[in-house]
Amino acid sequence: MQPNEELIQKFYLAFSKKDAKTMGECYADVNEFTDEAFVGLKGNQTRAMWSMLCERAVNLSIEFSNIKADEKTGSADWIATYDFSKTGRTIKNIIHAEFVFENGKIVKHRDSFNLWKWAGMALGFKGYLLGFLPFMRKKVSSEAMTGLTMYMKRNKIKE
Repeated sequence: MQPNEELIQKFYLAFSKKDAKTMGECYADVNEFTDEAFVGLKGNQTRAMWSMLCERAVNLSIEFSNIKADEKTGSADWIATYDFSKTGRTIKNIIHAEFVFENGKIVKHRDSFNLWKWAGMALGFKGYLLGFLPFMRKKVSSEAMTGLTMYMKRNKIKE
């Protein structure tokens, strides 16, 4: 297995154990993360996001597959199944990840998933009805970033 494939596997195995410390160690100090909810995270924000998600996760299950990597880039498919804390609804989020590596660490990480489907699972009919609209995307991202900012302040994590 290529070293960056091993790094991706290490990352998702740690996530499946809610081991945010090990997940954070997979990233370079200077890094970028983006998904449909958390846009443009950098450095400690990325590590704090994973830490927050691990702490808050209820009934979390992580499955991963199709890990591919070379010296510079990589990808994986993964599924996160969990109970959404605000509604108690079960989410089964199907995600595709793209990575860029430098010196054996992740420097860029982009997760892509269908926010409309996620909103439907998380919010029910209202989510299915409105989940594809730009204002819903903005609201989901705004709430996610507010939660991360509060988490970082509470835990005295510097940006």
